Amino acid sequence: MSEIIYFEDIALGDRKEFGPYTISREEIIAFATEFDPQPFHLSDEAAAETHFGSLASSGWHSTALSMKMMVAGWQREPNIRPAGLGAIGVDELRWLQPVRPGDTLRGTSEVIEKKASRSRPEMGVITTLVTLFNQRDEPVLSMKPIVMFRTRPA
Repeated sequence: MSEIIYFEDIALGDRKEFGPYTISREEIIAFATEFDPQPFHLSDEAAAETHFGSLASSGWHSTALSMKMMVAGWQREPNIRPAGLGAIGVDELRWLQPVRPGDTLRGTSEVIEKKASRSRPEMGVITTLVTLFNQRDEPVLSMKPIVMFRTRPA
């Protein structure tokens, strides 16, 4: 039997960790080829002519990897099911440092805001601060996802 985590079960300051994930050169190039084909995401030679100096992952790739790691973390707890209803957006997405081939990423998610819906009593909105770090504990990405959660049934 699964435990469902409703809006009421979530508190300000609740924190989760996720990862790790090591990114490869091949992944960086494959993602960039399909979704963000800027030269500094495709080759060291092209990146050497920019401020990056060497191959760097697309910020969109880093963002997608943060989601992949968060979902993998939830899947490691099959008896706990968040009553999430989807995200309505992301505020303040920042790519703070380049992600390089061989970097090992991990992340944290902390609840920073919680609002009950006035017009939809069956749901509330949770905002988290997500930070992704590399293996040197340098923050490489931060963002504030805004997620709708079901409230506990009456």
